[in-house]
Amino acid sequence: MVHLYNLHPFGSQQVVPCKLEPERFCGGGRDALFVAAGCKVEAFAVSGQELCQPRCAFSTLGRVLRLAYSEAGDYLVAIEEKNKATFLRAYVNWRSKRTESSRVCIRLVGHKVEAPFSQTLRDQMSIVEMPLSEAPLCISCCPAKGDLLVGCTNKLVLFSLKYQIINEDFSIVDFERSLIIHIDNITPIEISFCVGYVAVMSDLEVLIVKLESDPKNGESISHYSHETNKPVKQAEGTRNETLQLESDDFVICQKPMELLGEKSEQSGVSVTLESTGLADEKIKYFHVQHLLYRRFAPDISSYVLSDDIKLHSLQLLPIYQTGFFTSDRKNSSQEKELLSLFCFFSLPHVGYLYMVVKSVELMSVYQYPEKSQQAVLTPQFLHVITSNNLQCFTVRCSAAAAREEDPYVDTTLKACPPVSMDVCALRIQLFIGLKAICHFKNHVVLLTKANPEAAPERRESPKRLLSRTGTSVKLKAPPAAEAGWNLYIVNTISPVQLYKEMVDYSNTYKTAKTQGCIHLLSEAHLLVRAALMDAGQLEPGEKAELLEAFKDSCGHLGDCYSRLDSQHSHLALPYYKMSGLSMAEVLARVDWTVEDALQKYERGLIFYINHSLYENLDEELSEELAAKVVHMFHVAEPKQLPHVLCSPSLKNINPLTAVSYLRKLDTSGSSSVLVTLTKAAMALRMGDLDTYRNEMEIHSEMKLVSGFILEPRLLIQQRKGQIVPAELAAHLKDTQPALLVASVLGLQKNNKIGIEEADSFFKVLCGKDEDKIPQLLVDFWEAQLVACLPDVVLQELFFKLTSQYIWRLSTRQPPDTIPLRTSKDLINACGHYGLIYPWVNILLSSDSLADKNYTEDLSKLQSLMCGPSFDIASIVPFLEPLSEDTLSGLSVHVLCRTRLKEYEQCIDTLLERCPEAVIPYANHELKEDNRTLWWKKLLPELCQKIKCGGEKNQLYLSSLKGKMTFFCLIIN
Repeated sequence: MVHLYNLHPFGSQQVVPCKLEPERFCGGGRDALFVAAGCKVEAFAVSGQELCQPRCAFSTLGRVLRLAYSEAGDYLVAIEEKNKATFLRAYVNWRSKRTESSRVCIRLVGHKVEAPFSQTLRDQMSIVEMPLSEAPLCISCCPAKGDLLVGCTNKLVLFSLKYQIINEDFSIVDFERSLIIHIDNITPIEISFCVGYVAVMSDLEVLIVKLESDPKNGESISHYSHETNKPVKQAEGTRNETLQLESDDFVICQKPMELLGEKSEQSGVSVTLESTGLADEKIKYFHVQHLLYRRFAPDISSYVLSDDIKLHSLQLLPIYQTGFFTSDRKNSSQEKELLSLFCFFSLPHVGYLYMVVKSVELMSVYQYPEKSQQAVLTPQFLHVITSNNLQCFTVRCSAAAAREEDPYVDTTLKACPPVSMDVCALRIQLFIGLKAICHFKNHVVLLTKANPEAAPERRESPKRLLSRTGTSVKLKAPPAAEAGWNLYIVNTISPVQLYKEMVDYSNTYKTAKTQGCIHLLSEAHLLVRAALMDAGQLEPGEKAELLEAFKDSCGHLGDCYSRLDSQHSHLALPYYKMSGLSMAEVLARVDWTVEDALQKYERGLIFYINHSLYENLDEELSEELAAKVVHMFHVAEPKQLPHVLCSPSLKNINPLTAVSYLRKLDTSGSSSVLVTLTKAAMALRMGDLDTYRNEMEIHSEMKLVSGFILEPRLLIQQRKGQIVPAELAAHLKDTQPALLVASVLGLQKNNKIGIEEADSFFKVLCGKDEDKIPQLLVDFWEAQLVACLPDVVLQELFFKLTSQYIWRLSTRQPPDTIPLRTSKDLINACGHYGLIYPWVNILLSSDSLADKNYTEDLSKLQSLMCGPSFDIASIVPFLEPLSEDTLSGLSVHVLCRTRLKEYEQCIDTLLERCPEAVIPYANHELKEDNRTLWWKKLLPELCQKIKCGGEKNQLYLSSLKGKMTFFCLIIN
């Protein structure tokens, strides 16, 4: 389906002041237009809206049959005919030709220029002759690299663009014949070449292949590479059989065929590479990858078969990497990087547009209302001429390239109209007697001839046109010049101007809420996007204007999808985001004039507002807009109302208004606890503590925790990328800290908050610096150990707790709040906290510590060290601040050495500092393999201490008696 519009893509029009009727013409580069007539080529300068000015003229060897210009290398190449012989010549440095009588230099391709002639070449046009063993039929220049591909019968010859360096500041354009591509069974009538991609077209067949430069399986350079098609022999046998069946009474038609990707190798077309370049050439092609083969069948409904059935206008269109729509891309290289490639070809009444990079697929089919004569494809439009009309169709190249450039284009952040969207005809402009067309920059060049050719077309035999082997290309010499011709340059208007017209046109669909409005605005969006992708043609001012139009188009598309209740209504979100509009600006575009009772809010708008409120935007809506948003969800999505009210964007909502809507909700469902918590938060905002307490007492603590898990923003919000505790969280810190810790633990367990975010939340809530740890955070860490969360790294959590315990013990700093759990609670509830060894308690029995919290920190640290999961080696570097001068510090150090199995050192320390604990220590630690330390270490040391006497002699005797009593029990 083709949508028809009556827009005005064509602006001013000017006449090219040619002296003779043009036979061939082409344009390109910044401002170059070449017109060939007879044995002469005229070059014109085309700049903006000004008149086309003659630049220079030069003679050719013969009549020009084909003409092409390459911006890379700035050369013109022509196939010329003289005395029934054809020649291939390239015209370089043509800009230096001042007058028609100026001297020119003629040289052979690859011929090294002698030094004495170098200065004359600087200011002289050169003609490079490229001899071929067969007559050239068609030519194509690579738009990126400037290489020249020449089509001959059953083969293509590639000339690589080179530069002969004369001196440091001067070089001349030259070519090298680097590759011959043998293609059996196809005689090309048109070819197109672009960065290794080759498209070949005969009367009814199209073949696209890619020349690969990377050798496979360690192959070296071969002058004759392998054939790329194995079933060729079988196909040729079929052809021979077909030829034998053909006679004057029968016409054999091959059926239509479309083969994509690897399947195109089954077409029966053999492609062979023959390398002819030098060994040091930068790019060598080794292999051929088949991409597309398509064969059409002629219409044999009538016995008259003419040129009407032939394909025409083969073209490869590249789109290069831009980096406009992706923030992480860096354009460090000046060389163009191919982003996507498209191939277009056409029958008289239908055109086909394929995408051929990465994947090969048919993108668009163009149905023409009249028989076409020629077409040109641009990134923005497809221009088609019939005998009396210039038609302008939209294309989908920018939509396909956008998805190649940015894989995240179809997400909640970005969007682009689909490639499958119907094409449309923007304009059908009347021109009498159209004959040919070309396009460059923003110029469409048209050749018109009012008087049709008088000579009747020669009819050919049907089987001549239906058999591929019987086809041949004849380059007819044009008839003698006749009156009534004109060469026009039609300037297309700027993309921004056409965009504005399309937006104005779309207003006719706006009130009807039809897909027509979306379609036209999508066309406008793709028009601007395509212009931005063609960044090399833009001035800085144009670029800024286009970016502004791009954002504006996104806003219009967001409006469309927000108004429509369709399966694509969710696209309102990414388009509004791309528009740069704030939520308040989007809401200002909504029609609020309908009475509340009759107001209907579509899914697109609800989806955008709901998603935006969930993103914790820094934008705060006014009280009026906040009330409208709450009413909107009350009408359309009442279940989302508690979530909406928790958004920071609705901070300015009147609490009384919010509570009135919450009371209307049906709280019989599972979200009743969420409604209760939201009402409690609103009551707290109003300062109504009685209502707050009543609401919080409705549900149990575990139920309240589940409510916070459903809506974390009741406790934790983000503003400008920072964690901000909600008012309810601050109140719970003072009144119900255990509920707060349990709730944040539930959020972490359900992946609603990260570990670092939770730590930051408690620090901000308690008003502590990064270096200071509040007791509430320590309570949270202990709760994490008890809960055994799977995503928590145990050793990291152990480090946090032990370092905090040690810091408090060493600095004698009590916790800022009463701990929620004692050491006994932790030992009973958590397997990571172990029972404290008996000898540790004996060691501390003589130490009187007044601060209970200090004792709790010591017990928790000892319990962790006695636990089964603790990596004792990790704590050694952090024990230095904890002095051994106190019994508490001594107990930690001895406990650490014991876990490291340094028993002898521990025995020495206890004998010296606390002899009464040495026997309990030995009873607990010196077992099995360590029992020999009783005889070799402990008993000799005790006896030695008793002999020496002293103040602790009685303690040593008691210990020895205890030891002897222990062994007597063992002997008995």
